[in-house]
Amino acid sequence: MKYLIIAVALLCTAGCSRNVALSGRVTFPDGSPLTVGEVYFETDTFLSHGSIGKDGRYVLGSLSEKDGLPPGTYRVSIVDAEEPAGAMTYKSLIDEKYKDGKTSGLTCTVKGSTTFDITVTKPEVKKK
Repeated sequence: MKYLIIAVALLCTAGCSRNVALSGRVTFPDGSPLTVGEVYFETDTFLSHGSIGKDGRYVLGSLSEKDGLPPGTYRVSIVDAEEPAGAMTYKSLIDEKYKDGKTSGLTCTVKGSTTFDITVTKPEVKKK
């Protein structure tokens, strides 16, 4: 009986740790896509990311590109969403809050294959 319980526990652990597919699209409120950057999904102990394509779509990978992530609840951030603004300078295309999962206001609970579309805002224009 003891071995049966151990076997069931091992099977559950193996089954529960399987990665699931996660993809989505990053757009602005007008529906136009964010065309550059990386989307990160993180917990205190895990990080997964995917590149944003020209159409705003992304697919997450953990150990390799597009291999998904384990089920759970994740903080979401977007980095490197910038365009050149001159010699060695870049301009952010999205509000700075999205660069950190703790300030972005974005979370996603993953239970199975998931599509998580994200709407971002542009940076506030500072008045002089």
